[in-house]
Amino acid sequence: MSDFPCPIQSPPAASVVIDVAAGLIFRNGKLLITQRKAGSHLAGLWEFPGGKREPGESWDDCLRRELREELAVDVAVGRLFNEVTHSYPEKTVHLRFYVCSLITGEPEPIDCAALAWVTAVELKQYQFPAADATLLAIMPAAAEFSRSTTD
Repeated sequence: MSDFPCPIQSPPAASVVIDVAAGLIFRNGKLLITQRKAGSHLAGLWEFPGGKREPGESWDDCLRRELREELAVDVAVGRLFNEVTHSYPEKTVHLRFYVCSLITGEPEPIDCAALAWVTAVELKQYQFPAADATLLAIMPAAAEFSRSTTD
């Protein structure tokens, strides 16, 4: 037995994983993005609209609910385009990006700071969270994908 006390170490806490559904909504060659509200996690950054999935909620239902709450629109949720899991220091997010088409409503910034319709080239002018970075690299493919699945 050692004369030196051995510090007690707790096992690392399991990171909380949050499921997030996001919509890729295209119109006239532009993509809809939204800005995170002041006081929220990653405030001021731009993102693809959507939000957290509730327990027992399907991905499609989550995305439709979030887009109604955030932008006052109804959408048809298309096929899954991509998914990403990213760990931030305080949590891990599992994002699924779906190509969507507007059914009713004109997007309004109800539960976000602002919104913008941007081209793939213009996306470089906006600052996005790290979790969205991998998707930004393939946005031209997303635009092509949207034409083949939502027209």
